[in-house]
Amino acid sequence: MMSKDSTRGKVIHLNNGEFETEVLKSNVPVLVDFYADWCGPCHAIAPTIEALSNEFEGKVKFVKVDVDSNQEVASSYEIMSIPTIMLFENGKVEDSIVGAYPATVYKQHIERALNHGH
Repeated sequence: MMSKDSTRGKVIHLNNGEFETEVLKSNVPVLVDFYADWCGPCHAIAPTIEALSNEFEGKVKFVKVDVDSNQEVASSYEIMSIPTIMLFENGKVEDSIVGAYPATVYKQHIERALNHGH
């Protein structure tokens, strides 16, 4: 039985080489949080993203991509501002949100993506 104490661990931190496998070839929708360690708003939304990863566990995969150490991925998706949240489905970007927002905004986008696909 898994412990509910840990809210960490539902969000996967990716490196350049893992993006294709974890995101583009995923059989469930993937929320990608493009961030950087020096980005204040990125740190501000991190607990929100963690909480949503628990709420949507099993329905949506949550991953974080550090734009500084994954410049290839960041530039291929033309990430200009962070935080940028992108929702991928079947290897394609279905939605993106630039900037820090309350949990309700991210939740609406996730639910819309889930309902769109079914």
